[in-house]
Amino acid sequence: MNSIISSKSSSKELRQKLLGLKPTIDEIYRISSESDPSSYKGPPLKDIQAQLQDGLHLVKKLERISSFNVYRRYLYGKKILKVEKNVNDFLLTQGLAGLVLDVHKLNVDSKACEERLRRMEEMGRHIIDSVTAKMTKDASSNSFMLHQMSTCQLLETSIDESYDTTMAKQPTSSFNAQVPDMPNFVVGLNNLVNDVKQSLIFENGVSLVGIKGMGGSGKTTLALALCNDPQVKDFFQNNIIFITVAHSPNVKGLLETMWDKIIGGRRPDFQSIEDAHNQLKNHPRLKGHPKTLVVLDDVWSRSNAEQLLFEAEGYKTIITTRQDYSVPISNSTRVYNIPMLQKADALSLFCFWAFGQPSIPTTEDEDLVKMVEAECKGLPLALKVIASSLRGEPRPVWENAKKKLSRGQSISEYHRDELFHSLETSIDVLDDESKQCFLDLGAFPKGRKFDADALLDIWVYTRGMEWQDAFVVLLELASRNLLNLTSDPGNRAISFGCSSELSFSQHDVMRDLAFRLANQDSTIHCKRLFMPSKEDNIPTKWLTLKDQASKAQFVSIHTGPMEEQNWCQINFPEVEVLALFFAASRYCLPTFLHTMPKLKVAIIYNYSSKRSTLHGLPTFPAFPQIKSVLLGRLIVSPLYEYCRSSESLEKLSVVLCEGLGNMTLLDKGHDIPKSPKFQEMNFDHCSDLEELPGNICNLTHLQILSVTNCHLIQKLPDDFGRLRSLGVLRLSACPSLSMLPPSICELQQLEFLDISLCRSLKDLPMEFDQLSNLKILDMRECSGLKKLPKALAKLTSLRCVICDESTKRQWLAIKASTMPNLIVEVIEERFTLDWLDD
Repeated sequence: MNSIISSKSSSKELRQKLLGLKPTIDEIYRISSESDPSSYKGPPLKDIQAQLQDGLHLVKKLERISSFNVYRRYLYGKKILKVEKNVNDFLLTQGLAGLVLDVHKLNVDSKACEERLRRMEEMGRHIIDSVTAKMTKDASSNSFMLHQMSTCQLLETSIDESYDTTMAKQPTSSFNAQVPDMPNFVVGLNNLVNDVKQSLIFENGVSLVGIKGMGGSGKTTLALALCNDPQVKDFFQNNIIFITVAHSPNVKGLLETMWDKIIGGRRPDFQSIEDAHNQLKNHPRLKGHPKTLVVLDDVWSRSNAEQLLFEAEGYKTIITTRQDYSVPISNSTRVYNIPMLQKADALSLFCFWAFGQPSIPTTEDEDLVKMVEAECKGLPLALKVIASSLRGEPRPVWENAKKKLSRGQSISEYHRDELFHSLETSIDVLDDESKQCFLDLGAFPKGRKFDADALLDIWVYTRGMEWQDAFVVLLELASRNLLNLTSDPGNRAISFGCSSELSFSQHDVMRDLAFRLANQDSTIHCKRLFMPSKEDNIPTKWLTLKDQASKAQFVSIHTGPMEEQNWCQINFPEVEVLALFFAASRYCLPTFLHTMPKLKVAIIYNYSSKRSTLHGLPTFPAFPQIKSVLLGRLIVSPLYEYCRSSESLEKLSVVLCEGLGNMTLLDKGHDIPKSPKFQEMNFDHCSDLEELPGNICNLTHLQILSVTNCHLIQKLPDDFGRLRSLGVLRLSACPSLSMLPPSICELQQLEFLDISLCRSLKDLPMEFDQLSNLKILDMRECSGLKKLPKALAKLTSLRCVICDESTKRQWLAIKASTMPNLIVEVIEERFTLDWLDD
């Protein structure tokens, strides 16, 4: 299974085989051309020749890729096998008998190649299993874990390793305020930590500490180090709140979070930012609250800082920022600048990410390593990203990186171009496909988390990638620190193609790099048209597109409230992805939507604290090729009706939305199309969702259904078993769900079932053993399930059950009696609000 990606000798054998086939293909082409080309009915011979040439090119690339880069070796190996299979199939079915190899041998070769492709698919799933089993909520730890994994380590890792879990529960606040985990390797901050700690703890007159430095210099890391310092934690009695403000913050939502964390109890319905600030400022509990430390991370403007600052006895604030003017200066303020790392610390950080140890290995060229490290100019982000990109690469790649980096100048706020120039070397080592995927990251606003589904859908539906391959690219980008991944480590659904529990974020500098590289062409010819940050209106330079058609394939717009008159008419005939990000309670969709006949992926996300009502839906059908729609924090009633009527839509994700209520009533008198293509539907944190529509069972192609954190839903449709293609069913955190319909046992394709946190569920259907293909059952914190039905002992395909202490003994008894290979994972209850950190 692993010979293609782990053995260079195997790749050489493949190269020899392809070179051996090339003369045969050339001869077929020559003979057919000389005889009667018009009589040839098979695939164009030039296409076969081109595929063969591509195969040879791929093999050469594969041989140059380090064995540590499992993701690229997997992707190239899979492409090579597809080329080999295509050529074999051609020779077997279309070749001229007198000029090709023995048909029987070709048949054997073709079947062997098919088997190798099947096993390569299994390897892809194994990679995903192995990696996601180790993923946590800590993005830095995830990056380091991915960075450390070599090909052999992945192939030897058992997919049956145990998991930890982090369960999300319905919170009361709008944004996450928990202190993130510390990075797993930190250098050069001890003196600064001690200095800032003196101000926080021992200077009674200090209430505000500013930490200033350029992007990627370690401001957030210093703040985290302070939050995790034992002395600081003890002084503030663990009353520490960490809030990411970012470039275009929802200040009212952040103030609501501060109310929940500091004041508690029922939160008033604030009418404005000023109203929220005043009510917090004047509340008696603020002044009588225990000592409190509030971190305002990544503040971009003084006005935002002042809206979030408060004064009280024992109340202190840390602000991290890039600008001096963002920190209000007074006698109670101290400001600390983050310097570049000293040479020894910089080398240690570089070596950690390049070699997995804080020093240069004896097997490496010490001078070359030091020269590359020196070009990073002591900037932690540059050291981390560039070192990650060079891990396991051969000497020529290091030499090339040194050459490119040496053209730059010193890194400072006044040399931003040089910083980008340095970081671009980490992009150069990516293959073309991964590089294009990285550029897509420039579409997403700074300082927020997004569902990984959004990225994967873009790559699958517009780049023609298989989901598994797209996920491997996601892992590669994370392993190189080009993005940050966080996941619920107890979520096994990722192994079955469901990534709804996986999120990604970017460092501001890496996002700016993606934006910069993606927008190098003119506005008219640019394939990606992204707004750099939130603006009141669309950029003025886009107005030039009123007179001629844009060539953009991906458009991302980031604004506040928009009305019809705020839009202008632009022609986007080539757009395949449209991302609309905004903060508003009312939003009019762009008037140019009808000019997007090729639209395949739509992302509409409101990040204000209140749900938004959309207006301006185009006349149906405006998008004959639409494949995926992701909706966030919206009133979705009209949109649901619109999406339901689409015959091309394959995936619908509805997150933190309202307006669904009883979907059966919404669908009354409206049938879902007879031949829908829906393959996946996700409903998460839809607070007023009461019931799924009965006609959802007409979606016979549906493979993944996720209904999570929907507290009002009580039951599933009676004829749920008609969803014959369903492979993944997630019903996590639906506390009112009291029963599963007996027809659920008719789901013969179901492999993964998640009923965790369904506390009202008291019984499982008696015919549960009819789920003959069920592999994983997650039933954590199902406190109503006291006694398991005997039918569970007949689930012969079940290989893992995730439970808690209340059912552990019953499962161990089943394991001992009839299922010796069953893995029983006992998970302790854990609490997190990380899903709200957007």
